[in-house]
Amino acid sequence: MTIKVLWLEFKKLLIYLVCAMRTFVPTLLLFVLVSQCHGQVGRDKVLHFLGGSLFGLAGAGVAKHATNGNRVWTFVGAVTGSALAGVAKETIDAGQRDNGWDNEDLAATILGGITVGIAIDLFSKKDGQGRLRGRYSTLNFNKQRYPTMPTSKLVFLQGKLPSLNTLGLSNHEFTAK
Repeated sequence: MTIKVLWLEFKKLLIYLVCAMRTFVPTLLLFVLVSQCHGQVGRDKVLHFLGGSLFGLAGAGVAKHATNGNRVWTFVGAVTGSALAGVAKETIDAGQRDNGWDNEDLAATILGGITVGIAIDLFSKKDGQGRLRGRYSTLNFNKQRYPTMPTSKLVFLQGKLPSLNTLGLSNHEFTAK
């Protein structure tokens, strides 16, 4: 190999390393900062964030299905789902003797929904009109027509309801002595 070819290969390697370092260094810095912040957040707030994320995902799924993939309403559904869950939980807490309403818990719950809403908008595939494609679950929510079941009529015998034995629901015969 000539020196010129080696120099070109070295430049390619250098460019690759610079590009890799451009994303690696901020990621490493973020992890270092987050690891130091873990002690600042209580376990309760983490649970509220997780609950808000789960209810936000459910709200986003409902809103996406209801609006045929509208991105704005999917985000609003995520935030609304987490906000409803947070307000319900804090209302329950406010009624307890040893507990009370906590705005920080409510904020952590809503922040979980906001995070899910942003993640869905960033990572979901969009169609040509900017609407979200794909599904969040394998359930088929399309309306299907199910066959109607035959209805039964209630039979009165001499003004009284029939016994279980008459209806064939019991094989035990009860008699009064």
